Amino acid sequence: MALLERLNQDMKSALKNKEKDKLGVIRMVKASLQNEAIKLGKDQLSEDEELTVLSRELKQRKESLHEFKSANREDLVDKVQAEIDVLQTYMPEQLSDEELETLVLEAIKEVGADSKQDMGKVMGAIMPKVKGKADGSKVNQMVLKHLS
Repeated sequence: MALLERLNQDMKSALKNKEKDKLGVIRMVKASLQNEAIKLGKDQLSEDEELTVLSRELKQRKESLHEFKSANREDLVDKVQAEIDVLQTYMPEQLSDEELETLVLEAIKEVGADSKQDMGKVMGAIMPKVKGKADGSKVNQMVLKHLS
């Protein structure tokens, strides 16, 4: 099922069940997808482009969550965490640490990396493969671990 169709169905159920917070997140995601389509001059986004938009929204919320936690704003922490939970239902299943490590090792072999100076090459090779399936900072840490 296409993401937009799923969002529309979930929006209807959130309306029926009076889930105001979930409804707000779904509307925001739909708006972001439509804005991206307009920006790219397309009628419909590809799955990859939809994933990019979802990843961007999720990353923004995770950054906000970190900021709110450091400012001791528990009221906002709970709200943003709920938004993150809703967004993650639309993301592809995340890679396990073992799967991610296998991909990192393959990418290191693929580009012939042997030191931290090759970090950019490895990240460039692996990020398209794990897009939406693993957090970039987690990938970065794992690559660093194997290049040190």
